[in-house]
Amino acid sequence: MKLRTAKISRATNETQINAWINLDGVGEAQISTGIGFLDHMLTALAKHSGLDITLDCEGDLAVDDHHTAEDCALVLGAAIDQALGDRVGIARFSSTYAPLDESLSRVVIDLSGRPGAFVELGFEREMIGQIATENITHFFESLAITMRATLHVDLIRGRNDHHKAESSFKALAIAVREATRRTQGARMPSTKGTLS
Repeated sequence: MKLRTAKISRATNETQINAWINLDGVGEAQISTGIGFLDHMLTALAKHSGLDITLDCEGDLAVDDHHTAEDCALVLGAAIDQALGDRVGIARFSSTYAPLDESLSRVVIDLSGRPGAFVELGFEREMIGQIATENITHFFESLAITMRATLHVDLIRGRNDHHKAESSFKALAIAVREATRRTQGARMPSTKGTLS
């Protein structure tokens, strides 16, 4: 069975990132972005998706957190896209819910090859730790672009912004696990014969 792994590097004046992913892993994570809360979310993403993720980022955090959050998402999405290859024999769709205490999030994903993100998380605070809440939303948007997926992320209910974010990342993890799941037989999961 073909290994579904990918290694991606990105170097700009704003960030230097090296990432490796295994879609058929066991949920191991080695994450270092310089933003503690983002590390926490990406570790949760790996754990609950079953993806093995190694990601190291040196970003211009003296400016702010935007470039690091955005570029980590772009690299991670590109790695998932590369590891999926031609996308033959995958489930493609998934819709999942995940709670964290009082917060409940829903993620619906289509690995269609057509990127689009629709994110409503209802944050009330400007920051969670060292990351702006607007950049959590932007993370999902950037991930969808290079993962070439349609992604809907919605907060169903919640009060605590940390819980809102974490329940959304856990829902994403479960959705990615299901949508990237191998199906029986090598078939293209599209009536038009291609995903694009």
